[in-house]
Amino acid sequence: MTKGPFVAMTAATAALGTALGSLALQLRAEGYEQYVESVATFSVLMYVTAALVVVAWVRDGRPHAN
Repeated sequence: MTKGPFVAMTAATAALGTALGSLALQLRAEGYEQYVESVATFSVLMYVTAALVVVAWVRDGRPHAN
């Protein structure tokens, strides 16, 4: 598989994680504490997903054993 899909997926999920992290900080600053934990959890989930895509990318680049 080419690098394109892995790069695009990693960049998109990391960007979403960053946006959600920023949103969580804004929600906390504005007093919406009941939503902060859910948004922060989803932000971390996006970073973990990006890391797993990178792992899949590295594993895809290795030679396949028959």
